Amino acid sequence: MLFKVANVSQLGTFDEIIDVRSPSEFAEDHIPGAINCPVLTDAERRHVGTLYKQVSPFEARKVGAALVARNIAHHLETRFANRPKSWRPLVYCWRGGQRSGATALVMAQVGWPVHQLEGGYKSYRREVLEQLGALPGRFHYRVICGPTGSGKSRFLHALAEAGHQVIDLEGLACHRGSVLGRLPDAPQPTQKMFDSLLLTRLRALDPARPVFVESESKKIGFITLPDALFEAMHSSDCLLVEVPLAERVRFLQEDYAFYLHDPDALVRQLGFLKTVHSREQLAAWESLARQGQFGTLVEELLVQHYDPLYHRSMSRHYPRLAHSPKVALSSLAPAVLRTAAEALPS
Repeated sequence: MLFKVANVSQLGTFDEIIDVRSPSEFAEDHIPGAINCPVLTDAERRHVGTLYKQVSPFEARKVGAALVARNIAHHLETRFANRPKSWRPLVYCWRGGQRSGATALVMAQVGWPVHQLEGGYKSYRREVLEQLGALPGRFHYRVICGPTGSGKSRFLHALAEAGHQVIDLEGLACHRGSVLGRLPDAPQPTQKMFDSLLLTRLRALDPARPVFVESESKKIGFITLPDALFEAMHSSDCLLVEVPLAERVRFLQEDYAFYLHDPDALVRQLGFLKTVHSREQLAAWESLARQGQFGTLVEELLVQHYDPLYHRSMSRHYPRLAHSPKVALSSLAPAVLRTAAEALPS
């Protein structure tokens, strides 16, 4: 064989990681830092698959080989044209088969010390799941708790700026963790991509220092937290953030300002509460949204929906919360958050 094979434990030893799968496969998830140089586009891959099923495997391989050769040539003439002879790339596809094998073979014949990832993306994904089942249990967490609107995410960011270790789960999930938490123009990553991002973050942490994380439900939007992390958070020490109701209302109007300019979007999100509130109540909230009475709407949502939900969830999932230390914030101004974050031991 003209090229060597590497395993997932060697990912950090290469100059570049090349994912030769189709763009849609790459978008679903990929090894962090990898670049996408597909040897078959999505349309080409579908075409070859159709030939394989409806004509014959031989015809599919013949057409596929021509497409792969053409695409490899394109990458050699563009993406890899200026790579030096000493360049050490790692190439992978779905399971370490023909797509990455063909690419590695051509690269080896050029003269680069190329490696193919054994087992391809599937071996990487298996490693991610194994690590997410074990790694979260090695850390000591301090879970930031507080009802909706108490600025937990901003406090988490202030902690990071003060030098504390944090995991921003909502940031990784592109969601603010409530029925109104969808971020405009920022789609959530796939579950597989979230898992990869989370593992990358966990690997960067020091087990000898506490890790601050915001209290979350099992699901953040459409993303599900790994069992090991979720269970570790529930058995960890808590830190309760307390903020006056008026400040919470003000903060939420600021943080969700995009809803103020799009009442229809707000009404659509309120529709997800139909299983827990009456039709009359939802109609009243819809009316407030369309009339622009956002302060009243936010306060009612907090008092009648979010706060009762929060207290039920916390008492059920975080047994240490009742005896946890409190951080009383007069406001959520940056200076106030910074002072509180710097006062905590790291």
